[in-house]
Amino acid sequence: TAAPSLHQETLLKASPLPLTLEMIKSQHEMDGLGAPQTSAPVATTVITIPRETSVPDHIVWSLFNTLFLNWCCLGFVAFAYSVKARDRKMVGDIIGAQSYASTAKCLNIWALILGLILTIGATVLLVFVYITAYHMLERAKSNRGY
Repeated sequence: TAAPSLHQETLLKASPLPLTLEMIKSQHEMDGLGAPQTSAPVATTVITIPRETSVPDHIVWSLFNTLFLNWCCLGFVAFAYSVKARDRKMVGDIIGAQSYASTAKCLNIWALILGLILTIGATVLLVFVYITAYHMLERAKSNRGY
């Protein structure tokens, strides 16, 4: 008998099931055939994938400003521009997406600054009104003799 080929030795070592003599003979016959021959020409296809340009659309920031800091509706307008930037990015218009994203970023910055200033100002104003009202009530109580 001939010595088993490298492929047959690999099958003998790797197979959990015992190999029969017929399986080894059929494998030996297939080893002699070589690689499959085809008459069809080999066609190659080259696919060029464009480099992914990351355009941030600031949609989360815009949504936050819309829900929490929507003074003068700047958060809502920024959200609209963010959605437009995302739509332009999905279509493949990178320049348009960058333009809308830049506008959304600018509106978000102004909405954040204006929102923080007006929120802090309104809080301080309410505290002063409360303190003034408290002092007026104290004076009214002391004038009436309570």
